[in-house]
Amino acid sequence: MPFATATDGTQIYFKDWGSGQPVVFSHGWPLVADAWDPQLKLMADNGFRAIAHDRRGGGRSGQPWDGNDLDTYADDLAAVIETLDLRDVILVGHSTGGGEVTRYIGRHGTGRVAKAVLLGAIPPLMLKTDANPEGQPIDAFDEIREGVLKDRSQFYEDLSAPFFGANRDGANVTQGTRDQFWLWSMSVGIKGAHDCVKAFSETDLTEDLKKIDVPTLIVHGDDDQIVPIVASGEKSSKLVRDAVYKVYQGAPHGLSMVPEFAERFNADLLYFTRG
Repeated sequence: MPFATATDGTQIYFKDWGSGQPVVFSHGWPLVADAWDPQLKLMADNGFRAIAHDRRGGGRSGQPWDGNDLDTYADDLAAVIETLDLRDVILVGHSTGGGEVTRYIGRHGTGRVAKAVLLGAIPPLMLKTDANPEGQPIDAFDEIREGVLKDRSQFYEDLSAPFFGANRDGANVTQGTRDQFWLWSMSVGIKGAHDCVKAFSETDLTEDLKKIDVPTLIVHGDDDQIVPIVASGEKSSKLVRDAVYKVYQGAPHGLSMVPEFAERFNADLLYFTRG
């Protein structure tokens, strides 16, 4: 299997499909690269080189004790990009992956980057503070940590409902969609999953957003129960210069995996990357 070696020696697995301008996908918590498979195939089918990696701590990547933070995630992304010597890259990040993309630009700049896409992304800050009253209280993230440690299998089963909006009246979310969420989540080690909660909830990415100087598409569902739009997409769209901001009415957090919304997102992604 193909791997990139991180600065601390951790092996980062990636899949690399097709040829052409590279599009590199970063997945959300607590998933793996496979969550992007439909979009990877879409891009490869349309003349792009589609790449996605498993974040450290889960899937086929190494599970080190340390390094489960956004700085290291961003450096791991850099390791994949530099291992493959990618140029003119389009970065696509969902949820925590959107934070990873944002921190990558904050730490490594846009010398290799052509465009960015942030989908249901965590920036600028999920945690409620005096300066960020729209965020969520620390208790909400403590409950996530408790769920991971106490019975992560049941926790992930339950989490799949709000993740895909399956708890909404009239929702059309299959059991298979929820089952694959559980399967991917269970492949993530408990240490990495637990530590990542602090990473995605308490990392302030405001200044990183201000450093994005490439065309950027920001997509967010207005019924996102995991990363509420008011503290994320709405704020990010005002911090990234000249960002294209699209709000999907009624869409959940995992909209790229729910057919009725995925079709629209795939069309927007393809249009933006080609444009």
